[in-house]
Amino acid sequence: MAHPISALGAFHTVLSLIPVAAGVIAFVRHGRIDPATGIGKVYWGGMLASILTSFGLSSTGHFNAGHALGLMALFVMLVGTFAPRITILGRAAPYLQTLAMSFSFMLLLVPGTNETLTRLPVGHPLASGIDSPIVKSALAGLFILFLLGTAYQLFRLAGQRRSQGALGRTGARA
Repeated sequence: MAHPISALGAFHTVLSLIPVAAGVIAFVRHGRIDPATGIGKVYWGGMLASILTSFGLSSTGHFNAGHALGLMALFVMLVGTFAPRITILGRAAPYLQTLAMSFSFMLLLVPGTNETLTRLPVGHPLASGIDSPIVKSALAGLFILFLLGTAYQLFRLAGQRRSQGALGRTGARA
């Protein structure tokens, strides 16, 4: 049985759509979520607002798996944001940043997928909870998309770096 959504729950849901939209736009525009870009900053702000508002929500009345995923997403975003500044990472920094930001996007979709499938359609939701086969299948599909999308992004980044390296060796200017 679906639980009615509270005013905070509705506000949290709307806020959560901001990083979803910003993440998709970043992927289309830049091939990845780069926290240094304008859309990357919108993503960061939306994620932070979504994570913070999630702490006011709990069907159990205390800390739950959704809260843990939010904290994990926040940690991963911090890693992704600061990776380029960690000199010891060297050439691996942009790859770590890309992986971390993509992983944060996937983490955002986990509770969103569960909540959507257990609430919609109103009155007759598609799933009864996280253990429902449809939720498990949807999450498995998201994980496969995450793996494929991240692999694409990392190969694309490697290709860009090779192209820039080749231009630098020939003396050509970008």
